[in-house]
Amino acid sequence: MSHNFTNPLFLFLAMDYMFIFGSVIASSLVLVLFLYGSVSNKRKSSDPSATTHAQSIKTSENGTWTPPEVSEGCDDIIIVGAGVAGAALAFTLGKDGRRVHVIERDLNEQDRIVGELLQPGGYLKLIELGLEDCVDEIDAQQVFGYALYKDEKNTKLSYPLEKFSSDISGKSFHNGRFIQRMRAKASSLPNVKLEQGTVTSLLEENGIVKGVHYKTKSGEELTAKAPLTIVCDGCFSNLRRSLCDPKVDLPSYFVGLILENCNLPYANHGHVILGDPSPILFYPISSTEIRCLVDVPGQKLPSLGNGDMARYLKTVVAPQVPSELHDSFIATVEKGNIRSMPNRSMPASPYPTPGALLMGDAFNMRHPLTGGGMTVALSDIVLLRDLLRPLRDLHDSTALCKYLESFYTLRKPVASTINTLAGALYKVFCASPDPARKEMRQACFDYLRLGGVFSQGPIALLSGLNPRPLSLVLHFFAVAIYGVGRLLVPFPSPTRMWIGARLISGASGIIFPIIKAEGVRQMFFPVTVPAYYRTPPVNLQN
Repeated sequence: MSHNFTNPLFLFLAMDYMFIFGSVIASSLVLVLFLYGSVSNKRKSSDPSATTHAQSIKTSENGTWTPPEVSEGCDDIIIVGAGVAGAALAFTLGKDGRRVHVIERDLNEQDRIVGELLQPGGYLKLIELGLEDCVDEIDAQQVFGYALYKDEKNTKLSYPLEKFSSDISGKSFHNGRFIQRMRAKASSLPNVKLEQGTVTSLLEENGIVKGVHYKTKSGEELTAKAPLTIVCDGCFSNLRRSLCDPKVDLPSYFVGLILENCNLPYANHGHVILGDPSPILFYPISSTEIRCLVDVPGQKLPSLGNGDMARYLKTVVAPQVPSELHDSFIATVEKGNIRSMPNRSMPASPYPTPGALLMGDAFNMRHPLTGGGMTVALSDIVLLRDLLRPLRDLHDSTALCKYLESFYTLRKPVASTINTLAGALYKVFCASPDPARKEMRQACFDYLRLGGVFSQGPIALLSGLNPRPLSLVLHFFAVAIYGVGRLLVPFPSPTRMWIGARLISGASGIIFPIIKAEGVRQMFFPVTVPAYYRTPPVNLQN
């Protein structure tokens, strides 16, 4: 009996089986993830030792925080840079009673094309720091999820916000306005000094950082001293080399435009177009403006000056833009207000240095595709605040340095999950002529379209609401196995089996190098790292 493989009914049933088989395999992995989460939550609720290190710190007999006494005429902490990390840190430490001296190169409002989308997990950290009003009065927009586009199809992916109050969401805004609000709030504290100046070098004595050398706005060369210097001078930091091993990768550039007088297909959602050669992003930054970020792979951009960039945007990018935004996109390109910025990634590889600490993009960067940078920075600030709260005195630099090694370990599960997700998603979302990479990209899109736990899990990771490393790995390989299942059903031909094997191999080649760079032990098994158990030095509490 012969089979008619061209029969439409036969092909329809084959496609059904393919999706069912892939779904069953992916469902099995997600079931493992669900069971793991249940066990993990039970352990947390029943085992006192599961409480985080930072939460276990008590600062007085009744467990409440009282600010340290401030010595007249000296700074407790110098912060280099007043961007998102520096300004938020200045307010946080100043509110806790520290005398803080912030030195920022330019205190004017900046016009940047990144740092404009704060994920819900980051907004919760902003609330925890008492800075939630910094998104008020800047025409910030609520963001409730993403719309994902590929070819002629699209799907809406909502943040899992059911358990939160109605004001909890992502927030999108002009980066400069947001930072100015935080700077104003920090400088409103009497013990926080915000000064415009350029830090030229760290002041070191016998291997201990004692402060900084800097030039004031008027050009005067001065020295500032403090027991602890925190460097937050951003992705172009000129101070990081003495405090870490900077392995900076530059996978692509973002080309930024602002679209006006148009509406997004899905209101209050970010839009990700899986374009060729790489993703295109749209999201609101005010009630009348939509930010467009076009990812251009490689380390060389088409020239802005001779019109190559405009031609690239019109001929390559514009045909892939949703129809609702197409005309506005073309009009914006013709106006010529086109900006660009390199996308950098850099795993955290600090040199523990007495008297100094790195934070923000100066310390750790990831591809901005997922908008996770501010969430990582604010999470780090909450952690550092809790670690410093028991300390009345910061002058024993060696003891303080050894104690703060715990910061590098405790931050890893959250930060590394967001970093790894950003790097892995970027590689999966980029177009490729390789059949296995094409299958992985399509499998990712179709996996998210399945809805339920298949979309909620990855979006919970992306939003920073559930940044668990194991959840990330399980969902990533669930996508890969889902893709293999679609290839093998209904007929596992040698070609399809070979592509499936290469798909698994390619998925491993994407995620494992990122995890290795982040640190397997610190990311998945932080409790096995001795620094995890560091307690506040007794001599610094008195």
